[in-house]
Amino acid sequence: MPRFLRVPHTLVLLFAMMILALVSTWVLPQGEFRTVEDAKGHALVVPGTYAEVEERTVLSPLALFTVVPRALAAAQDIIFFVLIVGGAIAVLRASGLIDAVLGWILKRVGHSPGLLIVIGMGVFALGSGTIGVAEEYIPFAAMLIALCLAMRMDVMTAMGIMICGYGIGYGVAALNPFTVIIAQGVAGLEPTSGWEYRLALFVPFVAIGVHHVWSYARRVRNDPDASLMKGIEVKHVPPTEYPPLGGRKLVLLLATLVTLGLMVWGITARGWYLVELGALFLGLAIFVGLAGGLGADGSARRFAEGAAELAGTALLIGFARSIALLLEDGRVLHTIVDALAAPLTMVGAEIAVVGMLLVQTVLNLFIPSGSGQAFVTMPIMAPLGDLVGVSRQVSVLAYQFGDGFSNMIVPTNVVLMSILGVAGIPYDRWFRFVWPLLVKLTIAASVALVVAVMIGYR
Repeated sequence: MPRFLRVPHTLVLLFAMMILALVSTWVLPQGEFRTVEDAKGHALVVPGTYAEVEERTVLSPLALFTVVPRALAAAQDIIFFVLIVGGAIAVLRASGLIDAVLGWILKRVGHSPGLLIVIGMGVFALGSGTIGVAEEYIPFAAMLIALCLAMRMDVMTAMGIMICGYGIGYGVAALNPFTVIIAQGVAGLEPTSGWEYRLALFVPFVAIGVHHVWSYARRVRNDPDASLMKGIEVKHVPPTEYPPLGGRKLVLLLATLVTLGLMVWGITARGWYLVELGALFLGLAIFVGLAGGLGADGSARRFAEGAAELAGTALLIGFARSIALLLEDGRVLHTIVDALAAPLTMVGAEIAVVGMLLVQTVLNLFIPSGSGQAFVTMPIMAPLGDLVGVSRQVSVLAYQFGDGFSNMIVPTNVVLMSILGVAGIPYDRWFRFVWPLLVKLTIAASVALVVAVMIGYR
């Protein structure tokens, strides 16, 4: 490929976006909405209060460099979680447990890669759509990659199962506490209300994702040269033989399952998040290393090697977070939100609701946090919907479609960049894989929103 056609390294792309964000703080009007705190201390934007600031904030070009350490500090919880999970996975691999589990699974579903795609995407979508699982999927990446490679599929297929399942789950979530319930609270709706329509959308939207991933996987199985990962070194090569799943490995498997069960229980019942989950995987790594025969020194070496493999991923997370920090520091984030929302007041309900979807999709590039996007946009979008004939329930649906589906493609999404880093997939290759799916989902979401307006979904 000619040099001028090559897509730069992901860090280069993110730094270019940082430069663009910095320049935007110099040329765009700077302004802010007035905010108030809700009962939980969250800052809510007051609609109609956007005003330009009297004194401009001028960021120095040095901010491009000082913002990165700040962003790494701001994202330290997910960065350290990723490093710990990377170390734990390396210990699990060294113990032979992952290979033994893969061998056991292959004997049962190795004849049907389509079944793996359907079940895998369904499970990932269900977890994201109910309890808001996202970062917690990272530990499954290595196992899923090895499983797909053993079935003559590629790394892209494996991460298509995981990332597309997670993104679709967030998009059509019925109960997600981090997006749907927060957005409904901001919009003044009862928590979980309207779940029936969202649940009805689950199967058809997952089916769209399954069709996209399976169509690609089938091409790769028939012609390995069709793989978008051609020429990229594979990090997780499946073994030619698998150890038996018995004896000591059953004990290690039980410990792993108990850890995953505690993770689900902690998230749902105790409100655990990345600190507690990181502690869980650290404990699992120590137990598996000692019980699996690696010894203290062997476990430590493997853990350090696994964490070191994800150092590049940690940098991607920091650079991605830097973009939003620059926009916030330069006081143009609210300017962008106001400019994108204003045209929607000039059209009818059916067109306005599709516009809301597009606005929320674009805003996810600048506000990659689902809950953060809800707090910034819903105080504007909910009253805006009132003005154009879109119910607040539909406004929430437009928000979750825009936030959830675009999670699969925006490079500022730290979960996406973390998973791609673990899998060794360059962002440009992933973009080529996922953008057609995002177009399909956006069209389907637009239809679902227009139907919601027509049936008076509330």
